[in-house]
Amino acid sequence: MTTLEVPRAVLHYQLEGTGPLLLISQSGEGDADRTVDLVGHLTDEYTVLTYDRRGLSRSRLDQPASMADHADDVHRLLAHLADEPVAMLGCSLGAVIGLHVAADHPGQIHTLVAHEPIAPWLLPQPTPHRDELAELRDRYLANGLQATVPEIARSLGIDPSNGEPNRSDFPMDANRRANFDYFIRHDFIAAADDAPAELTTVTARVVPAAGTTTPHTVFDYQCAEALAAVLDQELQLFPGGHNGNLSHPKAYAARLQEVLSR
Repeated sequence: MTTLEVPRAVLHYQLEGTGPLLLISQSGEGDADRTVDLVGHLTDEYTVLTYDRRGLSRSRLDQPASMADHADDVHRLLAHLADEPVAMLGCSLGAVIGLHVAADHPGQIHTLVAHEPIAPWLLPQPTPHRDELAELRDRYLANGLQATVPEIARSLGIDPSNGEPNRSDFPMDANRRANFDYFIRHDFIAAADDAPAELTTVTARVVPAAGTTTPHTVFDYQCAEALAAVLDQELQLFPGGHNGNLSHPKAYAARLQEVLSR
């Protein structure tokens, strides 16, 4: 176990592989172990850095964290571990974190693959989507996890029924339920209340990305499209849907390596 003290928290992080540093910032309840299948397909080319976001697993705390807190955590991790710009894959909430790091800490990231950021501020009418996140949190507080996870999947266009075979199993154990609790209770509000990142000043290469099977009607896909429009770039498609890095790890890793090699 490797840790880093940051303001009001201690972060757990893991390094695996050889080569240039690649940071993966996972979303949802995912901790440093959640992308184990994806990491296994990347370690021949990269030293992969994963971490427990504050509030999750070994970095757990009970107090709320803002998006600024999450971005500052990544900034401090990279300042601690890297002496040159690194590549970053940010998924969903992790993509929003990456956008803030790229905007607020130039020189730490050279390439950010931002997969379906849950950033209502990217959209012309953000209020309905901020309300949707708040309503999902309220549903969870009133009715519990079992009643809320299907609604989260519907909101983000997640289809858990398909994917590559022989993936790691992550049962809904006590630790995962606690991670879901923190994620829904605190990070949904952090995403809803988040202020826009100043994208016009970003010097890093930002690659807007979305899943091939994510419905175009859900707001996370629309956020990816909006990011591509802001940056005047083509939206890059990756295998699977919103959680393609988990459902299609081998194909997703190959696509990520292709994009990073450009």
